[in-house]
Amino acid sequence: MHFDVFNGDADGIIALVQLRLAEPKDSILVTGVKRDIKLVAQVDVKQATSVTVLDLSMEKNTIALNKILAHGIPTLYVDHHRPGDIPESDQLTAIIDTDANTCTSLLVNQYLNGKYAYWAVAAAFGDNMNASAIELATQLGLSKDQQEKLKALGIYINYNGYGASIDDLHYPPAELFKLLIAFENPFVLIDDEHSVFSALEQAYSQDMQKVKLAQTLADEKQCKVITLPDEAWARRVSGVLGNDLANQSPNKAHAVLTENSDGTYRVSLRAPLNDKQGADTICIQFPTGGGRAAAAGINYLPAELVSKFIETVKLYY
Repeated sequence: MHFDVFNGDADGIIALVQLRLAEPKDSILVTGVKRDIKLVAQVDVKQATSVTVLDLSMEKNTIALNKILAHGIPTLYVDHHRPGDIPESDQLTAIIDTDANTCTSLLVNQYLNGKYAYWAVAAAFGDNMNASAIELATQLGLSKDQQEKLKALGIYINYNGYGASIDDLHYPPAELFKLLIAFENPFVLIDDEHSVFSALEQAYSQDMQKVKLAQTLADEKQCKVITLPDEAWARRVSGVLGNDLANQSPNKAHAVLTENSDGTYRVSLRAPLNDKQGADTICIQFPTGGGRAAAAGINYLPAELVSKFIETVKLYY
């Protein structure tokens, strides 16, 4: 039995869409909200005959991965986050690239020799890798209008992945994957007014209208920090809002702090677009922090550490 383990954001879902369009498989889907990254442990080594892992930090899943490999289970692992020490095993095929301008779907696109490259463009836009998305789209001869359509698709899929739990999301990531894989060509999906694209477009528009409720904690040369309330809509927009702010002021770092029900904050940090490094270095200094150089986060930042977090960001940049 095959297990597909993937991040519930645009990059993870679309990476799997590309792979399963090219290599169809009946599989058990293991996924969750974007911050739910320790998913490899959910693979049942007594059942699994093969495993694919997409867009999940190997560093955060080392123990579970080693267990799978110890059982002699062939594993394909594609990712762009900090890997830690990559296990040496004949059963492991690891495609890992931590370059700040690539993402898992772009790596899968290379692996598949561009077979479903339109999907990869959407994923890169969704992961806010606009320059890389435009570069690939230009190679494919896509018009500006086509690029904007794929950008919207990527953003909406990514927006759907943010939440404290599946209940916050409009579509559970496994369900969204099943809806997307019905379309070899994403433009057919986009042009279908009854598709999930239209539903997410409407939901995204409604949630983003509430962003005016955000409060600014800091707005200085190095960074801007805003807070959002403990509401489902706020958790859903936290990631895409961070990307929007980063695009508006590419020389600043941006952090969105969304209040958790226990009074702590869920942090989404974006490094300056013109200096895409250091976000992971900052976040791992705090408990429950992690991520990659260009974008990282903290799941539970105590209220008493908010000032320290802001100072850490300011000093770093």
